[in-house]
Amino acid sequence: MQVILLEKVVNLGNLGEVVKVKDGYARNFLIPQRKARRATESAVAEFEAKRAELEKAAAEKLAEAQAQGEKLNGLTVQITQKSGVDGRLFGSVTNHDIAEALTKQGFPVEKAQIRMPQGPLKIAGDHAVAVALHTDVVVDVTVAVLGEHA
Repeated sequence: MQVILLEKVVNLGNLGEVVKVKDGYARNFLIPQRKARRATESAVAEFEAKRAELEKAAAEKLAEAQAQGEKLNGLTVQITQKSGVDGRLFGSVTNHDIAEALTKQGFPVEKAQIRMPQGPLKIAGDHAVAVALHTDVVVDVTVAVLGEHA
């Protein structure tokens, strides 16, 4: 299916590009999330008419994400979790826990924005975690997991 992108999509393309994607990806993800539209002649013409407006909105989103990223960069978040004597946690600290802790500190982020390539944190200590506020803005946050002996 040919779609026209309404915003930058990672590993796919930039705003305004017409790309060919699998039908299910377009129907189930891109179109419902308002990231793309079917690339019909009328949709392309309508997009060209609104192009400046959409580019301005995308630039505002990027500037907002960069401003929040500067505040968030290098921040340390403390999370307390029950642990054994050796420092291993009972359970783990997930992206949901980190997003919740950041939101409590006044930085609203969604759990999908937390990047944890090694998976959930299972050991007490300091861990570096990436937060993707925008496709072009990724900041590092330190998560201090404090072990609470049971």
